[in-house]
Amino acid sequence: MIKNKETFIEKLYECNQHRQKLLIASDRLKGIFPLNIKQYESLSIEDLSFIDQLVYRFSKLQDSMGEKIFPSLLELLGETVKNKSYIDKLNRLEELNLVDRIEWMSLRKDRNEIAHEYSFNKSEVVESLNLIFGSINQILNVYDHIYKYCLDKFDFVKKSTILKY
Repeated sequence: MIKNKETFIEKLYECNQHRQKLLIASDRLKGIFPLNIKQYESLSIEDLSFIDQLVYRFSKLQDSMGEKIFPSLLELLGETVKNKSYIDKLNRLEELNLVDRIEWMSLRKDRNEIAHEYSFNKSEVVESLNLIFGSINQILNVYDHIYKYCLDKFDFVKKSTILKY
């Protein structure tokens, strides 16, 4: 079990890093959103770099939570996750009042929209970026809820010396 706890701390640490970088990027970009095509075409290299960071960190946070934190959390709670589908795990997290399944699937859909970021269709790019920027608070709220739950539920999380939030 110690290995699972250490791995879980590492996963939380990873998500905390994504959260922090996402906050930095969104703070830096808050004055330019929502974007329109004309604004998008005139963005500085610096702004484009922060947009890349925003998109990357949003995607990584969503992936890390869904693929790493959620199943590990269920295992720590004594749940059997092996051979369960993603939606079954999500349903169980919803039963535990940890995640709203519909909200999470919507965030997952938003993350998939990022695939259009480098499309030649600037309208699609701008639409996807606005969608992601508009979903930042939502994904951060989901993560913050999970993180607080872990702090309250698991002493090893509370006592961790590497987790800084």
